[in-house]
Amino acid sequence: MAIKILSVDDEVDLELLLTQYFRRKIRKGEYEFFFAHNGLEALQMILKHPDIDIILSDINMPEMDGLTLLTKINEMRNPALKCIMVSAYGDMDNIRHAMNNGAFDFATKPIDLDDLQITIDKAIEQINYIRNSQEEHKQLTDIQGDLSVAREIQHAILPQRFNLSMANADKVDICASMNAAKDVGGDFYDFFRIDDEHIGFTMADVSGKGVPAAIFMAVSRTLIKATALRGIPSNECMRISNDMLCDESVDNLFVTVFYGIYNLLTGEIDYTNAGHNPPYIMHKDGSIEQLPSAGNLVLGAFEGVPYMAGKTALQQGDALYMFTDGVTEAENADHAQFGEAKLEERLKEMCGKTSQEIIEKINQCVKDFAGDAPQSDDITQLVIKRL
Repeated sequence: MAIKILSVDDEVDLELLLTQYFRRKIRKGEYEFFFAHNGLEALQMILKHPDIDIILSDINMPEMDGLTLLTKINEMRNPALKCIMVSAYGDMDNIRHAMNNGAFDFATKPIDLDDLQITIDKAIEQINYIRNSQEEHKQLTDIQGDLSVAREIQHAILPQRFNLSMANADKVDICASMNAAKDVGGDFYDFFRIDDEHIGFTMADVSGKGVPAAIFMAVSRTLIKATALRGIPSNECMRISNDMLCDESVDNLFVTVFYGIYNLLTGEIDYTNAGHNPPYIMHKDGSIEQLPSAGNLVLGAFEGVPYMAGKTALQQGDALYMFTDGVTEAENADHAQFGEAKLEERLKEMCGKTSQEIIEKINQCVKDFAGDAPQSDDITQLVIKRL
């Protein structure tokens, strides 16, 4: 596109001089000139052609001088519009005033057109830089808007209501939360009805962060849930899900998963831990117990690997606390981590609390510990309590 230049000068001869000197660039479509004879005409021209790039303005003109015109142009707040002021060689006070008030550069009369060409080239370079920056800013703003929508969608696909619509739902208290470190995260939790006696539940953490992790998170959650709804044992569910995720994984993404099947009537849990943080059982008597890890591989790394299941049970009043490493690895300003020891201390203090109270308390403890330090990882929790 042609660079549009507005020449503002009460000397009519300047119009002929400019069109003659820049005739080749005008013919090639590189420059397009507009002319006005005072500041008022220039403002009308700018309103008519708001895409003007460069204003070449005399300082001393009738009706509205160049300094007043410069003030009006500054009020438009268009950083890509560059003003080159022109005045007599001895008029340095006005030239200095113009430069102090935002003029890009200046030229003195009689105008050295070769020097003016260099000044215009410099202005074009600045204009292109500013416009590229504005375009990048617009793209970033659009991306930020898309990420905000993606964040809402990601939260919407996770269970937000914790009352199960099924038989025996009154025998369990469930609550969960996810706080993403970025606009979108790679952690997820899930729980769902398998049959009238069993619910499936998942706590997982995708490697990496941001949009790739969020997409892999959505794929992982869908595949695991679809497989689990077949009612198969937890380790078989992980084996099948792993093989499918290996086919879908890109950029070496993988996911750590704790998947369990909870019996609402007996409190028994069939679980498989695929490389995830071992959960804790919070006993009614105030003690806690960390479930053993079977040493299973994460999902999405290698096909055809077996998974070992574990068994445990919740007594009435016991709760199973699951979390991602965003809890224990939360850092404060001194780069100290919250750690498992602090987590265990807090959990011991909350035996007997509701699932929601446990999650809210841990979130607050982590927040208080981190202080003003930025959140470095997603923080996700899921609690299942037997009533």
